[in-house]
Amino acid sequence: MNLDHLPEDCFAHILSFTSPGDVCRCSLVSWSFHTMVDLDSVWEKFLPSDHAEILSRLVCPITYSSNKELFIKLCSPNLIDGGKKMFSIEKSTRKKCYMLSARDVSITWACNPLYWTWRPLLQSRFAEVAELRTIWWLEICGTINTQMLSPKTVYGAYLIAKLADRAYGFDSLPSEVSLEVGNFKSQGTVYLSTRHDQSRKQVAAAADLDHEHFSKRIRASRWRVLEGDHGGGLCERKDGWMEVEIGSFYNEGCANNDVKMSLKEVKGAHLKGGLIVEGIEIRPKI
Repeated sequence: MNLDHLPEDCFAHILSFTSPGDVCRCSLVSWSFHTMVDLDSVWEKFLPSDHAEILSRLVCPITYSSNKELFIKLCSPNLIDGGKKMFSIEKSTRKKCYMLSARDVSITWACNPLYWTWRPLLQSRFAEVAELRTIWWLEICGTINTQMLSPKTVYGAYLIAKLADRAYGFDSLPSEVSLEVGNFKSQGTVYLSTRHDQSRKQVAAAADLDHEHFSKRIRASRWRVLEGDHGGGLCERKDGWMEVEIGSFYNEGCANNDVKMSLKEVKGAHLKGGLIVEGIEIRPKI
């Protein structure tokens, strides 16, 4: 059968099972494909089913002349809900991504200027960030409803932050991270200190250098110590921020549950300061 003879609605239905990248590549097959891949009926399949509601929440309205153009613009982060959240579509998967700003999460004692300060930051996508002055009780919590997310998708939640030059107190004890949705709950620990990560790498490098000088028993013992240390660290991003994974979960899409995410360090009595919080990002895991 000549593909050029396919009815338009049939063609659009077939392409809806592919990806935006595949659709663009199909335009090279023939001239008929080239004209059909730009159809609104094709790109409507790639837009979230609630895209009209999302558009109504945009801080800056989007102008577009086609569903393809709308999809492309929604792939870039857009402020919603009065600038407290960020929304985007992941281009390769068509899944929805959100970021809760520091103002949209709960930070214990964030309203007290003795402990936290709010200020604009050029590198941030939001109007302001929260910077920790000094505190011993660190607790950051965020919530998002599963109905806002794409169904049948594995999501990861990440604290987006950075450490100021004056940062201190984060290498003494690990912070506890937890994620809870419905009957599912995950927990873990992570160090919010790059110095801790560097020390771990130095120990690992030393273990490699000692390969020729120590017995297998000693080396095995050393690696058991390293593997038993479940503290992680901040992962550097391309945008200059750091992120730490709070947890991950599978969103079936049929339930109406709140995803509760938290990071806290409340066991140590020592002071901490210099943590700059941009927010919590919820995005699909590939």
